Amino acid sequence: MTQAVDKGLSRTGAALIGLGAALLWIASRLTWVSAGYTDELSGNGTVSLPGADWSLETTAVALLLLVGMIGAFALRRLGRRIVGTVSAIAAAAVAISPLQLLIRGADPERVHAILTSRSEAVASTNVGDTIGQWAEITAVDVPSTGPMVAVLGCLLALTGGIVAALRPGADAPKQNKYEKEAVRREHLREDMETKPDSGRVMWDALDADIDPTDYSTDTKG
Repeated sequence: MTQAVDKGLSRTGAALIGLGAALLWIASRLTWVSAGYTDELSGNGTVSLPGADWSLETTAVALLLLVGMIGAFALRRLGRRIVGTVSAIAAAAVAISPLQLLIRGADPERVHAILTSRSEAVASTNVGDTIGQWAEITAVDVPSTGPMVAVLGCLLALTGGIVAALRPGADAPKQNKYEKEAVRREHLREDMETKPDSGRVMWDALDADIDPTDYSTDTKG
């Protein structure tokens, strides 16, 4: 009977990493900064910046955490430790930007720089909110939902990474090729005793360098 392998809390850690990745991905699509501006040519207006624009690493880390979740499920013990450690470090690092935004607010100069650079990048399209170089930022607001979802995702991924790294569980014992061959021969001998006239058993015996005729003679004698 095969003994169940203790995976420790690595599966719980993997699930937390995956949930953190999902929340971080969602947060990258939510608005982190809303800014009012005035423009002598086009007039006043309001623009918004999603998390993916304010913190460029958010989307990349979300994908990294998704890979980390798969690794924490699929890899062996050492691999789970490494993946958990990397995921925890990445989650802690990416949490800095939304935390700073919630605590300090958004810098109007950085808002202006992001919006104008994005304007140049999408000059040939109508994607996203943009402003001209001559526009002036008059007000900046930080909707808390986006950054808070990002922080929550980072906390979950950080916890999951720590759990996977510290409690990776054990690996299933590996059978070397000699052990596998011994098990195969044992099963084959059992089949030869119970089904000596089976054509499949005879071919398997020949493939394993066992003479079924000699074996049958030995067992009957």
